[in-house]
Amino acid sequence: MRKFWMSAAIALGLVCAPAMAQDEPLPAEAAVLVATLDPRSGEVAIPEAQAVLDLGSKYQFYAATDAQRILTEVWGNPPELANDVLGLVMPAGTTPYSETWGAVVTFQQTGYVTDDDARDADYAALMQQMQASAVAANEERRAAGFGAVNVVGWAQSPSYDSVNHSVVWARELDFEGEGVNALNYDLRTLGRSGVLSINLVATMPELHKIREVADDFSQIAVFEAGARYDDFNAETDDTAGYGIAGLVAGGAGLAVAKKIGLFAVFLKFLKPALFGLVLLLAAFAGPISRKLGLGKTRADPPQNGEG
Repeated sequence: MRKFWMSAAIALGLVCAPAMAQDEPLPAEAAVLVATLDPRSGEVAIPEAQAVLDLGSKYQFYAATDAQRILTEVWGNPPELANDVLGLVMPAGTTPYSETWGAVVTFQQTGYVTDDDARDADYAALMQQMQASAVAANEERRAAGFGAVNVVGWAQSPSYDSVNHSVVWARELDFEGEGVNALNYDLRTLGRSGVLSINLVATMPELHKIREVADDFSQIAVFEAGARYDDFNAETDDTAGYGIAGLVAGGAGLAVAKKIGLFAVFLKFLKPALFGLVLLLAAFAGPISRKLGLGKTRADPPQNGEG
């Protein structure tokens, strides 16, 4: 099992965030870096997504430049993986060195995601497909000398808020040989031309705390006038070619997770390879997407001579 952890850590180029108790003084170098950051609370704009996050006083937001510095300089991630990060949300009163969670914010220009299937989607069947695909992917993992990663089930079944046009779901993942299961929370707010993503990774013992955070986050994002979900114009706008079930299974959710879900939460006891769960999700996204018949946006380029 040690081989898996080390190999995954090297392959991903990731390390756990340095964690310190909140009442422990920061080393001089860390204190200097923190002093250069500009955390903000209340309403914060995400201009790249034409959206606003209303964080109130409970949370603080680091804009793109600060977020990318934290992810690379403090948390040791490769710069190229942080290029598309638009922000980082943490609890108010903490620093990037605190022993706490963080949530990465990105925007995926997917086109309009229809919510027509929100009430009818069979998430139990979708989970069975995910589990079966994970089993198949584990054969390749073991052949490569890595331990299995199994999808235990929904830690929170997908739910759609038709007022805020937001989707929340969470998976429980079992890393072979580990004593604690991983928790991956996904939050998506739908807009006219894409999906605003907030992604958190933790462990199952943190479920209650992260669920409260996720419930808050499902309501904090608002798109600006003209970019809102209800502003969609079927005659002129691109569509994603899939609905809520496709988003959960292998649409924008996994497309985003491949790149930034790795960062999401850094608790002191998490091993670097925990973030390798995204590799598992990417591994079985393709088969599930094919089963659901996910389509292309009208903006996609033709393939192999297609007109």
